[in-house]
Amino acid sequence: MYLATVMDLFSRKIVGWSMDKNMDKQLVINALLMAVYQRQPRAEVMVHSDQGSQYGSGDYLAFMKSHNLVPSMSRRGNCHDNAVAESFFATIKKRIVKRKIYSTREDAKTEIFNFIEMFYNPKKRHSHTGGISPTKFEQAYFSELKTV
Repeated sequence: MYLATVMDLFSRKIVGWSMDKNMDKQLVINALLMAVYQRQPRAEVMVHSDQGSQYGSGDYLAFMKSHNLVPSMSRRGNCHDNAVAESFFATIKKRIVKRKIYSTREDAKTEIFNFIEMFYNPKKRHSHTGGISPTKFEQAYFSELKTV
């Protein structure tokens, strides 16, 4: 199973994700589609990725262009350019999938869903957000905007 994610760097919230048995352009387009649906960006938004072929495909780039998204890619072989995403994947590997064999793909999907939607976004504390979860960080930020 492959997992593609779209993270909001401001809050560290996973706003789009997709899982499939193939690492291809459709996997990453589906993750981006979820993010676009959730965020509905009105202004131009930069989307950072590594240099995987799926991120350079014509369909992926056309999807980005049609939704006012601007591609940004890491330098070849430099994981530090994508450190926040690497940290997320290290957390998911350490906490749930390390040395685990799933009976079915559905079991894997269910556990990944639960990790992202029931733990990581609403509960996982981040130093970047002042020690609160991505969901609480966004709620506090938007609440503050409405009171100003």
